Amino acid sequence: MASVTHLPSSIPVLTVSRSHQKHPKIWKSQNLLSRSSFKGYSANMSQWEPAPIAYAPDNEGTLLKETSNIFETMNSSNEPAEEASITKTEQLADEHNNRPFMHLQYLRRPLWLLGPALLLVTGVVPTLWLPVSSIFLGSNIASLLSLTGLDCIFNLGASLFLLMADSTARPNTTTRACNSEPPSSYRFWNVLANVTGFIVPLAVFFGSQKGFLQPQLPFISFAVLLGPYFLLLSVQMLTEMLTWHWRSPVWLVTPVVYEAYRLLQLMRGLKLGAELGAPSWMVHTVRGLVCCWVLILGVQLMRVAWYAGFTAFAYRQQSDASADGY
Repeated sequence: MASVTHLPSSIPVLTVSRSHQKHPKIWKSQNLLSRSSFKGYSANMSQWEPAPIAYAPDNEGTLLKETSNIFETMNSSNEPAEEASITKTEQLADEHNNRPFMHLQYLRRPLWLLGPALLLVTGVVPTLWLPVSSIFLGSNIASLLSLTGLDCIFNLGASLFLLMADSTARPNTTTRACNSEPPSSYRFWNVLANVTGFIVPLAVFFGSQKGFLQPQLPFISFAVLLGPYFLLLSVQMLTEMLTWHWRSPVWLVTPVVYEAYRLLQLMRGLKLGAELGAPSWMVHTVRGLVCCWVLILGVQLMRVAWYAGFTAFAYRQQSDASADGY
């Protein structure tokens, strides 16, 4: 049987004996009696006594549910904060390193006009407005040196133009390296075109010296007509090889700059041929060189258009891939 004992604070305490397990109905009735007694006690409590607190945690089943190790949970919670701090530090470092280049970007804008102006002043203006009679004194060494000096002025302007173009074409940040390497097929065809430009006029001149072409042309007259042409073609080949070796982004415009001036150079040779009284086979050779280099210049411009379209397509694909990744 259950025995009820009364504490000094009149709280009923229910003690259970072994006999209660044999009579569950009696135990149930007595349990209800104890609950009613506890409710009566809570009603008679003073307002100064604290009420009993019942703890029922809501997240009892979800505490450390994701991982079985508390240290793994702590590490996983700290990873986003650590990654965010590392990313922020790298961004601040990049901004600090690239700050001087952002200031230099404002200095690059005048180069877009200064570079083409140098080509105009050093290449086109002397050839078109400088009288040929002021630098051409006949079929002699002085005329050859005067014409060579005129082409050297253009070569100086072309070199400065390519340096400015290289500066404007490179990225503004130090974290991005600029390694623009031309394809092997492009190198092969450029070398083939330049070598052909060497071989054809030399073969014609040696043919005249052997008596296959009449009348013969003196060597000094041939040097005045095509000597600056050979010199500038050699400079072009050297410049192209340097841009390929340095992986400069101006490798695509280098032949265009020199070949455009070569047309002016050969047209000047046609005028000088008339003053020298060059034979007809020499005049036809110069005209053939003009047509050949116009064709080569057209191919170079087609390559520029192709490369611009290819670069735009690759950039679009990269932008789409980065957008899909995020």
